[in-house]
Amino acid sequence: MSLNCVTLVGRAGRDPDVKYFESGNVVCNLTLAVSRRSRNSDEPDWFALEIWGKTAQIAADYVRKGSLIGVTGTLKFDYWQDRGTGVERSKPVIRVDRLDLLGSKRDQESMSDSYSSEF
Repeated sequence: MSLNCVTLVGRAGRDPDVKYFESGNVVCNLTLAVSRRSRNSDEPDWFALEIWGKTAQIAADYVRKGSLIGVTGTLKFDYWQDRGTGVERSKPVIRVDRLDLLGSKRDQESMSDSYSSEF
């Protein structure tokens, strides 16, 4: 049996980077800062998020830098060859299946219309 499930709650590190394809598909990339449960660490852990389809459009419309969000998805690795050095590189990415818009109503209203939903 294998299981690949990641659940995180944190704040968006930047505004979403959204790309639209001729096929009609949408992809949204952003970073998520997640605090550790530790007295000694003030530095957050940073995660790269990849969101597709309708959920990507929701993220593009409602998530802004600093927004409190919850995500559930799977861990994958992106691989590429560095153009300058030719070295093989990789980075972990969370492929988001579910996005929850969290935070106070006042926070959400300041960004525009608000709601918390599962997609």
